Amino acid sequence: TIMVFLVWKLLNWAVFSAVFTTSGGPEACQATAGACWSVIAARWRIIFFGLYPYEEQWRSALACVAVVVMTVLSCIPAFWTGRRIALVWGAGTGLFYLLMKGGVLGLAHVGEEAWGGLALTLFIFVTTCLIGFPLAICLALLRRSELPWISRTTGLIIDGIRSLPLISILFTFAVVLPFALPEWLQGDKLYRVILGSALFFSAYQAEIVRGGMQGVATGQEEAAMALGMRYWQRISRILLPQAMRNAMPATINQFVISFKETSLVVIVGFFEILASGNAAYGTGEWRFAYVEVYAFIAFIYFIFVFSLSRYGAFLERRMSVSER
Repeated sequence: TIMVFLVWKLLNWAVFSAVFTTSGGPEACQATAGACWSVIAARWRIIFFGLYPYEEQWRSALACVAVVVMTVLSCIPAFWTGRRIALVWGAGTGLFYLLMKGGVLGLAHVGEEAWGGLALTLFIFVTTCLIGFPLAICLALLRRSELPWISRTTGLIIDGIRSLPLISILFTFAVVLPFALPEWLQGDKLYRVILGSALFFSAYQAEIVRGGMQGVATGQEEAAMALGMRYWQRISRILLPQAMRNAMPATINQFVISFKETSLVVIVGFFEILASGNAAYGTGEWRFAYVEVYAFIAFIYFIFVFSLSRYGAFLERRMSVSER
């Protein structure tokens, strides 16, 4: 069949006729009809670490491991308490920043302009979610306020942000915003870009959370009021737990989208993993191997996105079991 033929052609190109070693150089790849995975073996440091100093790249690798371990621990139900989650995320992000930035404990200082590759992609994604998710909950609560001027103003802000493409927001925060701020308030361009990304994330996630809130029966909140529960008790114990359960599929989807959107920071001059891939084949000797580089980067994206999706499916099953 056609499917079997296509699978065979793909395997023949990617595996059976491929070149995996760098011993023959680029010339060995050009002499075969298969994939040239030699470019990955020769340029993997650029792909994973970008512009990070060669002698310090072990720090970038450990920083990536710290983020992965932090995320895995956060996915374990035993850590699903406020204090434990705060401890895990505080320790993970702090260790990441310490390793990447340096300047203490004998580590050489490395400025944010030299960060790149997978570590920068993970840092932008994690900090975007850390800042954007609490902000999204606040926006969702403000939009359902009983005071019309608060709910309408919040709705105008959310709709205004959602009407703009992310690229324009990143460009505004990276390039335009410094002209409107005093020098002491400008900060580093990386953190301005993260704030813009978090603001964009929060606008979409706020609508997801608000939709989850609308799925909670109003009688439950009225019953909580009759029992004498205060506003924040009703929100934290009645409304938000059920709203987040209702919004879980869309929330996981938003996380997946946000991870893939980290590649857009290349527009404002950052060397994340996709830009690092461009540099990996952007030399004369490996220019022909761009397909293999992009396939490798796509595989990296697939690992993270597929893991997020499967964990989202696990959460949905777990929450449906608790409902029964």
